Amino acid sequence: MASPLLLLLLLAAAAATSPGRLVPYDLLYADGVRAYFARDWGRAAELLQRALHSYAGLRAARRACRAACRREAAFLGGPGGAGPWEAALFGRVLRRADCLRHCLGLRLGAAPSAHRASHAVRRDFERREPYNYLQVAFFQLKKLDRAVSAAHTFFVANPQHLQMREDIEKYRRMSGVKSDNFRDLEATPHWEAYEAGVQHYNADEYVQAVARLEESLTEALAALEECRALCEGPWEDEEEEEEEMQPGLYEAIAAHYIQVLKCRQQCVLEIATKPGRISATEDFIPSHLDLLQFAYDQVGNQALAAECAASYLLFYPMDEPMLEKMKEYRTELGEDAAFTARESIQNYVQRSLMEKKLIYYSVEHLGGTFNDPDLWTPDELIPENLKEKHREDQEKQKQETLDVEEREKRGPLPFEGIAVTMDSRRMNGTQRVVFDRVLTESECKDLLRLTKAAGEAGDGYRARRSPHTPHERFEGLTVLRAVQLAQNGDVDWRDAKLLLQASEKSRKIIESYFTPGKKLHFSFTHLVCRTAVDEEQEGRMDLSHPVHADNCLLDPEGQECWREPPAYVYRDYSGILYLNDDFQGGGLFFTEMDTVTVTAEVHPKCGRLVAFSSGKENPHGVWAVSRGRRCAIALWYTHSQEHAEQERVKAEELMEQRAVEQDRPDGEERQGTDRSGRSSSEPPLPNSGARATSRRQKPGSDRTQHPKELRVRDEF
Repeated sequence: MASPLLLLLLLAAAAATSPGRLVPYDLLYADGVRAYFARDWGRAAELLQRALHSYAGLRAARRACRAACRREAAFLGGPGGAGPWEAALFGRVLRRADCLRHCLGLRLGAAPSAHRASHAVRRDFERREPYNYLQVAFFQLKKLDRAVSAAHTFFVANPQHLQMREDIEKYRRMSGVKSDNFRDLEATPHWEAYEAGVQHYNADEYVQAVARLEESLTEALAALEECRALCEGPWEDEEEEEEEMQPGLYEAIAAHYIQVLKCRQQCVLEIATKPGRISATEDFIPSHLDLLQFAYDQVGNQALAAECAASYLLFYPMDEPMLEKMKEYRTELGEDAAFTARESIQNYVQRSLMEKKLIYYSVEHLGGTFNDPDLWTPDELIPENLKEKHREDQEKQKQETLDVEEREKRGPLPFEGIAVTMDSRRMNGTQRVVFDRVLTESECKDLLRLTKAAGEAGDGYRARRSPHTPHERFEGLTVLRAVQLAQNGDVDWRDAKLLLQASEKSRKIIESYFTPGKKLHFSFTHLVCRTAVDEEQEGRMDLSHPVHADNCLLDPEGQECWREPPAYVYRDYSGILYLNDDFQGGGLFFTEMDTVTVTAEVHPKCGRLVAFSSGKENPHGVWAVSRGRRCAIALWYTHSQEHAEQERVKAEELMEQRAVEQDRPDGEERQGTDRSGRSSSEPPLPNSGARATSRRQKPGSDRTQHPKELRVRDEF
């Protein structure tokens, strides 16, 4: 055990690195925001920067003090066996607490309790909200370089913030703004290294991949330790409890300790979530080892490849492809070669399993819940009664979904094999749904063949610049024009017929789901493609299609949508049937009425149909297509027969006339272009992820203010 003199020396050394009294960051933040709204830009910038500095200093002090006191007031070691166990245990707990209190007091210059901010303030700093204020303050002070850095730092963590997206685009167009001004002031080293490593890996540059992936793994484990240290904060009671219901000594200790363990377990999700993303990268630590194993093998370093394989098997001991690789390494290196996992990974796995065991014991015997962040947790570690509870929760959730569907009176789907992959609840709105497998891959390719005709002889756009953005070209084809092109022999009759059939199939699906028993008529059908203009994508921040509603004029400032001309007020439901996904960007997103707060996103892929009601409850837009060509069938429907699509009626008449002619016994040759002489689809563009091979062949490869004018609904 450390002597009092040694402990004082340690605390003095810690204090020597302290910059002096640290003003609580929440107080500085509040004063900075008040100065911001008072338009005192200089004081606002100063206070907000001090708040960020204080926030970082507080976290650094907590990390350093907890690490120091863990060494100097350790629970293990020292004289044991003397005296009652409570005195031995809690004596060490008290010494640890005393060490932390003195260390933090010296570093912070005030009582640690003065730095306990509210949940709302902590959330603002986690979301980098101070940088949002800072960029405006610096802009008003004409400090463009600092304004751009603050804006970019906020935008990295909030990429769906449409206001900041517009601000960034404006900054890029300003003279005096340099490219290196767009830097993330809160960048995490392990993510930069990880993405660079994966890029080298995908390019078969394995020497560089090994260096960056090793750097990423080291930095990630360090970030994990920092996160875990910050978990040892005050008890946060989720519910207010009555005085007589307060837990006793041991219950309170157990509850707080389990809260800390759960926080530590969730740290792996924090380091595995890229700033600005919602979901974490699955198996973040094991995936490093998987990629490194393959990369080391490719550069001829079988010893380190075997070490990575052995480390990976600590997570997945029954992984057959990796076990096969281990056999190969034993053959190559000799049976006597030592194949041991890395010590850092051994410690990581052992500690994590110990914590999981304690947490599951607590959940089983003391109550509570635990969302295990890891896919590799051994099944035998989970108590049997908790496995059953997990199955019961799944059944309960399924029943709740059925109840919701029954309440909304949704009918059965008219076709087999179609799956509802997202409903209104999952999309955080009303009258929204996503269907998959509406079209087959073959049908998508046939319809993509029509899009070539749209570019060459479409319905007026003819690959001109999009009416919504100068950064894309727009091609369109109506059903009538498709049939006319088939008459002229420019396209295959079967492809034109498929366009009619696919849109009718979509109509029946949407009608049965949203309005069973009430007829939906076509209002407009449009086969459209948006193609990124390659030379105009750098620095692009606009949208492929601005946020709008389909049957009313959206007024985000007034939080209203006016159902009056020139809006298509007769439209009731909308749909998009996607044909491909070999492009970047181009996803559909829904927002609140403010047109800024994104509530849901839909990523295109062949055969996916997204449908929604056309009113103010579903404002939506399309992210920029930054590379490649996005094609889809845009669909609008109405309950009003008088507003039914007349061009479609004529197209169906021409198609019926063609069918009658085909039934003639003289065996006339099919009109249209020979299918064999035309390409089935555009060549796919490379994806940003890893390439597709079997996993063990190459692991990872499977793998502003808004304008005040009202926004008129226009076609996709």
